[in-house]
Amino acid sequence: MLYWLSQQFQDLWGPLRLLQSHLILSAIGAIFAALGSGWVLNRWRGVLPTDRGRDHAIDAPDSKGKPTGAGALFIPVTIMVALLVTPWDPFRGVILLAVLFAMGAGFLDDRSPDAWGRLIKGTIDLVLSIVVAWAMIGGESFVEIWMPFHAPKMGVEATLDGTAGRLAPILLGSWEYGLMATGLLWFSINSTNCSDGVDGLSGSLLSLAFLGLGGVLYGVVGHVETARYLLVPFYEDGASWSIVVSTTLGTLAAYLWFNAEPSQLMMGDAGSRALGLLLGVFVLATGNPILLGVVALLILANGGTGLFKVGLLKFLKIRILSWLRCPLHDHCRKNLGWSKAQVLVRFVIAQAVLAPLLIILLLKIR
Repeated sequence: MLYWLSQQFQDLWGPLRLLQSHLILSAIGAIFAALGSGWVLNRWRGVLPTDRGRDHAIDAPDSKGKPTGAGALFIPVTIMVALLVTPWDPFRGVILLAVLFAMGAGFLDDRSPDAWGRLIKGTIDLVLSIVVAWAMIGGESFVEIWMPFHAPKMGVEATLDGTAGRLAPILLGSWEYGLMATGLLWFSINSTNCSDGVDGLSGSLLSLAFLGLGGVLYGVVGHVETARYLLVPFYEDGASWSIVVSTTLGTLAAYLWFNAEPSQLMMGDAGSRALGLLLGVFVLATGNPILLGVVALLILANGGTGLFKVGLLKFLKIRILSWLRCPLHDHCRKNLGWSKAQVLVRFVIAQAVLAPLLIILLLKIR
């Protein structure tokens, strides 16, 4: 909306041209989302359902009775601000609508007296993942991606020094990309959901993941000269997605204000499932699915390990890592004797140190 207004009325007032800057729009989105989310969380948290406690969770008694499902308050703010500050694209609109549906389904589970079963929630996640994967394809027959440790060959237009020219990309057919994207989105949703269990942990890890993805979307694949230098595809829509990332970061900042230990409220499935879907979307927008394991390494290790164990046991009758309690934060609390603060700080330090190093390796060793 703001981008369109700038294009229509910049001749009437010159400074409106600033609203065509992706950096300016990112800053506006982050500020508006932080202020809006902070206001609704402070004003309306009293209407949220209370947590019923998770079976076998270490801190279930501490969480029981706290307001949960806060995602139902801050996700709509995120969507509205994103629509305000991001250049309009119909496929992006479909994706944001799917995020809203993920929030709604999660909130219904949060407020239900009996937790929904894995089959129901997994099916809903699968349907939403298929819809979003279709939207990410954008009606194209092929989708261009790039992979770590693989430098694409230069096309016939390449210069001798390799600083310009047309890259020969990796192309996936729409069906191939759709299957890959659906699996990635489903895994991202559920790994993020399983990581929500210690005050501030999920929000902090997601903030670090989004910060890294925003940098890649704006400064690498969304910047034509940097993309050419690093031998990665240039995505014209990359910088626009970075605005949505910044908006989501603003929302998370407001949520963490209330979720810092001792937390006043929790995001619940309404927040974790919607944010997990956004995490997968931002990874797909970079064109490199491997980035999910780079920017969200601790999220996958924390929540994804349990999914892997349950999947092997349920479908292949294989029991592995029986000594490891899942999610990983419960193992650290129960088996290693870590406090909540130690889990939060150590997980955040690990992701803050590892993610930038892995991003550099992924981009430069090609």
